[in-house]
Amino acid sequence: MPAYHSSIKDFQQLAGNMAIVPIKSQYKGPAPLLSLTNSDMDIIDEALSYFKANVFFRSYEVKSEADRVLIYITLYITECLKKLLKCQSKDQGMSEMYSLALYRFDIPGEAGFPLNSVYAKPTSTGEADLMRLYLEQLRKETGRRVCEKVFSTDDGKPSKWWLCFARKKFMEKSLLAPGQ
Repeated sequence: MPAYHSSIKDFQQLAGNMAIVPIKSQYKGPAPLLSLTNSDMDIIDEALSYFKANVFFRSYEVKSEADRVLIYITLYITECLKKLLKCQSKDQGMSEMYSLALYRFDIPGEAGFPLNSVYAKPTSTGEADLMRLYLEQLRKETGRRVCEKVFSTDDGKPSKWWLCFARKKFMEKSLLAPGQ
């Protein structure tokens, strides 16, 4: 069975070879905003809905620039779940997700980025800044939505059906270095 790919084709801009796709977000950033009331799925919704299936793949064929965003978000969801393992409440989880989003992270082209073979290095400082701001916006919104999913149970406890995926490694990669 093949991995799920992004169906999003509506983007006007690239950073490196990664699409800057519109998202539904309450955070400011360079991504074009979709209305929060819009029923269409954005890239974060796609990543969350495909996560449990895609996380088992050791390789992933990139079919579009939006797939690179999907890969990044899938890897980031795993990092979010690792942090949420230690959280006992939704408030604590939201705080951890916001901290994780702001934590220093590498972008394509930097030595610590795990998938430099899949992503193009930004060609200018401006493009690198755009990419960093876009990834930060994605990280904030993804963390918020993951926390909402994990703590959506009636009793307020974290969902074991989400947290059981915290130890899986999509494409055998991790966005954070061991021990972080």
